[in-house]
Amino acid sequence: MNKKTAIYPGTFDPVTFGHIDVLERAAKIFDKVIISVAKSSSKDALFSIKERTELIKKVTVKLKNVEIDVFEGLLVKYAVKKNAGVIIRGLRAISDFEFEFQMALTNRKISPEIETIFLMPNEKYSYISSTLVKEIGAYGGNLSSFVPKIVSEKLKEKFKKKRL
Repeated sequence: MNKKTAIYPGTFDPVTFGHIDVLERAAKIFDKVIISVAKSSSKDALFSIKERTELIKKVTVKLKNVEIDVFEGLLVKYAVKKNAGVIIRGLRAISDFEFEFQMALTNRKISPEIETIFLMPNEKYSYISSTLVKEIGAYGGNLSSFVPKIVSEKLKEKFKKKRL
């Protein structure tokens, strides 16, 4: 496995300043970071896979060592396929730790050659979640502190259509 290539997986529905902060940190550490957008069957996504990948491309255009991809299935199998030796996971709060720790140990059991590294976003983003952002957007709240302008505009469009 290539330890210089990392996978940063998630649903990114939508991508937030917290996601971007973790990604920027990872991009400083690794030669290549693959943002891997999950086709999650367990979550009802507001944005389609295509919409999510397009938004991520727009907000990461300045990060030259970042690429965007889509995956389905076991993350570690995908990481092996992409020749990535590291999985990046963001930890916002202690409440994230138990689930992420369990997932990291499970992934290690399946593919011991792949490491999981936890990165914490800047504390000013540590409380942001995509779920919270969608709720604020659904009620017409100001999203400028949580997501880039392009994401905020797309959220407003989505919720306007839902109200019609």
